[in-house]
Amino acid sequence: MSDKHLSSQFDTDLNQVCSRVLEMGGLVESQIVNAMQALNNFDRGLIETVRAQEHKLNAMEIEIDEECSNIIARRQPAARDLRLLMAISKTITNLERAGDEAEKIAKRTGRIMDDAAGHSLNHSEIKIAGDMAVALLRRTLDAFARLDVAEAAEIVRDDKAIDDEFRAFVRKLVTYMMEDPRTISVGLDFLFIAKAVERIGDHAKNIAEFVIYIVRGTDVRHVSQEDLEREALGK
Repeated sequence: MSDKHLSSQFDTDLNQVCSRVLEMGGLVESQIVNAMQALNNFDRGLIETVRAQEHKLNAMEIEIDEECSNIIARRQPAARDLRLLMAISKTITNLERAGDEAEKIAKRTGRIMDDAAGHSLNHSEIKIAGDMAVALLRRTLDAFARLDVAEAAEIVRDDKAIDDEFRAFVRKLVTYMMEDPRTISVGLDFLFIAKAVERIGDHAKNIAEFVIYIVRGTDVRHVSQEDLEREALGK
């Protein structure tokens, strides 16, 4: 078998596994959208849809991870190709965990629906944060598909806006619970949902950092925003 054919087959293998990552990302995005719609509309049907999709996500994570391991064993990649496969393994873990957070939102929404106090508690900040988290994940998947380091750096910066909405809601939630102890139980459910949304943003940010790692070869997970942007933009 010629070197050219081997190289062509390797490229095909890499493209296929990247496509599977984007497929998994699309499923996670759908889960989050359904979970947030379930919360906004108190829709039990969507709650069940989210929880049913969890098994498929878990299976996809295992399958893609096995594909990465097989490619590494067969092709023994180096440099950027090896970084890509390592980053994919970590990316699908973050996607699976983001799906877990969507399931948590659905589960807590079911509890809130059974509590009369939950129907009157204003949770507009969660709605805003949820929309932001979905948009952030969508941008992250696009940055991954194009290996766009500039966009990845912006995503890391924009994740802070979701954190701000989370903190604003927590402050409001504490006020509600202090003023009316009857809201404490449902308030805690809303708190878990808000934290789940915040964690989804974190997972999207993590994936964006892996994009920079693939392209630049530098681990930027624990550096300042300024240093991250400098590394991403090659300044």
